[in-house]
Amino acid sequence: MLKEKLKNHHIILASGSPRRQELLKNLGVEFEIRLKPITEEYPYRLRHFEISNYLAQLKALPFKSELKPKDILITSDTIVWHNNKALGKPKDAEEAFTILKTLSNSTHEVITSVCFTTTTSEKTVHSITKVTFKTLSDSEILHYIKNYKPFDKAGAYGIQDWIGLIGVTQIEGSYFNVMGLPLHMVYKTLNDMALS
Repeated sequence: MLKEKLKNHHIILASGSPRRQELLKNLGVEFEIRLKPITEEYPYRLRHFEISNYLAQLKALPFKSELKPKDILITSDTIVWHNNKALGKPKDAEEAFTILKTLSNSTHEVITSVCFTTTTSEKTVHSITKVTFKTLSDSEILHYIKNYKPFDKAGAYGIQDWIGLIGVTQIEGSYFNVMGLPLHMVYKTLNDMALS
């Protein structure tokens, strides 16, 4: 359905995330993957979705000069927001343990921003999902880190992983947003862009 509407457009996904690639594929959209290295740093004054918005837009910058008129570039960033601060990707097992210990027996927000860039426009949308974890035991956290190595994931976990299966007690909002791409928003935005 969407594929037919976008037949005159060329979709570029600038993400090395296998989860994002799989999710976009599941929408029935044909796309090309293009990657460019970027340092994911943001001004300290930014809060909440301002951070993920900024990073999603930052990821689009290296591609702007090479976009063609029918191209739609999709860039995205996900953060975990907890106790008034952003939790990024852990740099090692120790930091992953500390993060998961913090998320244990509490509710946090997962925020994903998606930036759609063309030669003439840029639109950024974001989605917020509340996720609640049960009390995670130290042995559960250590088992997860050892076997699943969640060092490429914001908040040190993937909801689709073992820890999500045994630990998540409540979710309010989009599940796919927690995986890294709010598909309902991507679908709507691409639909709107196909019509414009």
